[in-house]
Amino acid sequence: MAKVGEEKLSAQQLIALEEKYGAHNYHPLDVVITRASGVWVWDVEGNRYLDFLAAYSAVNQGHCHPKIVEALKAQAERVTLTSRAFRNDQLGPLCQQLSELTGFAKFLPMNSGAEAVETAIKAARKWGYTVKGVPRDQAEIIAFEGNFHGRTTTIVGFSTEEQYREGFGPFTPGFRVVPYGDLEAVASAINQNTVAVLVEPIQGEGGIIVPPAGYLKGLRELTQKHGVLLVVDEIQSGLGRTGKLFAYEHEGIRPDIVIIGKALGGGCVPISGILADDEVMGVFRPGDHGSTFGGNPLACAVARVALKVLVEEGMIENSARLGDYFLERLRAIASPHVKEVRGKGLWIGVELVPEAGGARRFCESLQKEGLLCKETHVNTIRFAPPLVITRDELDWALERIAKVLTS
Repeated sequence: MAKVGEEKLSAQQLIALEEKYGAHNYHPLDVVITRASGVWVWDVEGNRYLDFLAAYSAVNQGHCHPKIVEALKAQAERVTLTSRAFRNDQLGPLCQQLSELTGFAKFLPMNSGAEAVETAIKAARKWGYTVKGVPRDQAEIIAFEGNFHGRTTTIVGFSTEEQYREGFGPFTPGFRVVPYGDLEAVASAINQNTVAVLVEPIQGEGGIIVPPAGYLKGLRELTQKHGVLLVVDEIQSGLGRTGKLFAYEHEGIRPDIVIIGKALGGGCVPISGILADDEVMGVFRPGDHGSTFGGNPLACAVARVALKVLVEEGMIENSARLGDYFLERLRAIASPHVKEVRGKGLWIGVELVPEAGGARRFCESLQKEGLLCKETHVNTIRFAPPLVITRDELDWALERIAKVLTS
């Protein structure tokens, strides 16, 4: 049972409180989690579940990783926030660590993924004006159908999901949206005012949509040919999720800007940002962009250890190895409900046929079997366990997935 003061509350009481006093901007499964460790979570009634969502990849290192929690506690006892009006002793070392790990010269920290996307948009536009020479206020950025980069008013303005847009206009101009996976469409959309192409290497919220082989490489060639920045959103796909540090590495390319977040905070604190070299990052002057909490010492200390354990404990390699195994086993399940299984690493989407009645009911059935996951775009089940999962735990999950998909 959960406690508010000295009062013990049941799951139904807690759900009722959230429904009564909380905004209804989410439709969660009715499980009330009270503690977690590794790949497992427990609800207030004591039931144990295997987490197969990992907070949309924010918990790649597993829940409450002891080294990350230790760093969190230690830093919380020293200093948590200074604002960027002053320097702190954690930001510089994090920037160095990220630079050495990724090969990019600079890191600009923010808090949420959407903030980091907005930062990348501002960087690309200012680069376009100050470096490329695009006329003032004429910069254009190419985005893609089915994209999901966050929920700010600028970002939803170039979404193709009507619910994300309805009631939130007017929207920011300067974006062209083309079909995902179509290089010719990108080539046709580029003009003298194009400053960037903003792309997810795999569309997560869109349903784990994997583009054709060679697509990212083709985008890199197009953008280099036309003097356009390639901006890759690795908020969900990055930091080991697909079996590489970043998903773009599967095609051997190097973007101009990489957007990171989620797992950078080790499942403990929000931290995000962009990685870029001096030509891009140098367009920012003091006062151009900032955040009270961005680069705070608590988040930076946590991120330093979150990156360290991700690499040193072989989580990226585990994602590659078990991802291939998981994909093969899922595709071997003979289910009349399944249209397609796709993904890379431990990031897999199971798209159901329309006649299956939607993915939500399958997620609810999996919850009853002790497995937590979430639907996206009505007919697709997302599977994204923490990268610390073992083969035995994956087999445990597969038994239950097979049971639900074949029943």
